[in-house]
Amino acid sequence: LKRVYKASTKDLAASELDILADKWNDKYPIVIKSWRNNWERLSQYFKFPDDIRRIIYTTNTIEAVHRQFRKLTKTKGAFPNQDSLLKLLYMGIQNASKKWTMPIHNWSLTISQLAIFFEGRLDKELKL
Repeated sequence: LKRVYKASTKDLAASELDILADKWNDKYPIVIKSWRNNWERLSQYFKFPDDIRRIIYTTNTIEAVHRQFRKLTKTKGAFPNQDSLLKLLYMGIQNASKKWTMPIHNWSLTISQLAIFFEGRLDKELKL
């Protein structure tokens, strides 16, 4: 899959997905079918520049968040309502974000590109 999501364009990624399917469809037909059925959603990140895409497909941060969520919810039998779960998860994200100290490669360029793509949405955070 790495060749699919590291491709430079959406078309090249689709070609890499075809190669992947040729090789692995017999062994993992459900995975290949899922990728094909959800291709439009899964390939949305190709509209972003490479620096932003690298942040999107890097999974370490996402895995850390999922691990934090599992840790928080594992001991709870049930939640009285959806808001209580969302509040717990929000607090978990707040705690996890304190541990994120690894600098992001080319961050100044990346944040500038994000500000262009999401015009107005980062103004408060960037103090614009």
